[in-house]
Amino acid sequence: MTQAETAHYRRRMSAQGNPVRPVPPEQFDEATTYRATRLPVDYASTLIPDAYTSDAFHALEQDRVFGSCWVPVCVTDELEGPGAFVVAEVAGRSILVCRNREGELRAHHNVCRHRGSRLVAEPRGRVKRFFQCPYHAWAYDLDGACLGTPLFTPEAGIPDDQRGIFDMSEVREFDRADHGLHPVRAAEWGCLVFVCLDPAAPGLEDELGDLPARLAGYRLSEHRLVRSVEYAIEANWKLVAENFMEYYHLPWVHPGLVKVSPMSAHHRWQGSGMYMGFCTSPIAANSEDGGWDGLPAMAGLDADDSQSARFAWLFPSVAINALPNHTFLLLARPVSARATSEVAYLLVPSDSRDLAGADDAIEELLAFWDGVNREDIAIVERVQEGLADHAYTGGRMCYRFEEPVHRFQNMVIDRMLGIRRVPEGDA
Repeated sequence: MTQAETAHYRRRMSAQGNPVRPVPPEQFDEATTYRATRLPVDYASTLIPDAYTSDAFHALEQDRVFGSCWVPVCVTDELEGPGAFVVAEVAGRSILVCRNREGELRAHHNVCRHRGSRLVAEPRGRVKRFFQCPYHAWAYDLDGACLGTPLFTPEAGIPDDQRGIFDMSEVREFDRADHGLHPVRAAEWGCLVFVCLDPAAPGLEDELGDLPARLAGYRLSEHRLVRSVEYAIEANWKLVAENFMEYYHLPWVHPGLVKVSPMSAHHRWQGSGMYMGFCTSPIAANSEDGGWDGLPAMAGLDADDSQSARFAWLFPSVAINALPNHTFLLLARPVSARATSEVAYLLVPSDSRDLAGADDAIEELLAFWDGVNREDIAIVERVQEGLADHAYTGGRMCYRFEEPVHRFQNMVIDRMLGIRRVPEGDA
């Protein structure tokens, strides 16, 4: 559609009293695409619907948001011991994350340096010494160094009567040291593992800000994974995030949750860092619909932490629910502009797993969280359906409850515009 055709369309639709949805520009820019969301939260409107429905926006977002941030990919227990590996997709790239022989964290692009084959197809597993390409059997150690190139030099596994065919000892200017796997930055904090595709980005601590200090009492690194559940969500990943970080919807969507996490006990809880946070304090006792009691609180919590639930969405894509007796994580992975894959992790303090009745308490915790999460999934899928209607052009923020959403959406805008900024906390 030309500029003249666009202007004519907008005039005609406006004359008929119809709302006009903005035509997505070829280049998303602050002046037009994000103007309403850049206003102070008292006056701001949400991101344009195309941010949740447009394939073009999704593709750009993958590169500019997920390609520039420290992105969570798994929990530390999924990489327990040398040779353990996880394959994760980040910004359209397949990333191989593993522990080397010394137990140190490493990450590589999951691509053979010879002809580009995917090295590993399994989502997780363990190898003894190396990864081997299924195409021509090039091998790489856990640190990414190229170990074997049967196409170029004789290696074990080639029949003796065929070694001459594979002998390339006369080949010049080939050095295995120049053909290791392409590395990816990796780091861990608490019970989470992260990767970053941007070699120029500051370290993970820059994005975490003061969150580690705020959650220090819960000692997340001492929590062990006991259950995980995967969900397929027919909605944009940002809707999943925004739903998590506001409690405006609780009375209508979560009649059971609001009994143990009452509206009157909520308050914002966020400092400097790439996260949005709020707190429920004090936590209410279990109701007939369930709740968070069951396992004992971990030892050593102070008086405030022992009666509080801390909820933080760490940008871009993980929810951290830290409670006195367990941690519940939601890791969102964009699939398309209109679909998200989500993994829920339930972790408990290491000394809780073997207590009498622990298995029953863990199952009850998981059932409660699963019910709450399915209620959230149902409502964000309805929002995704509504965003496809061109009558909707964006909505005003509710300052009392949606300031964290405003903070989050402006983080998205910053990265879409190539701005690297860590917001300050609440006054």
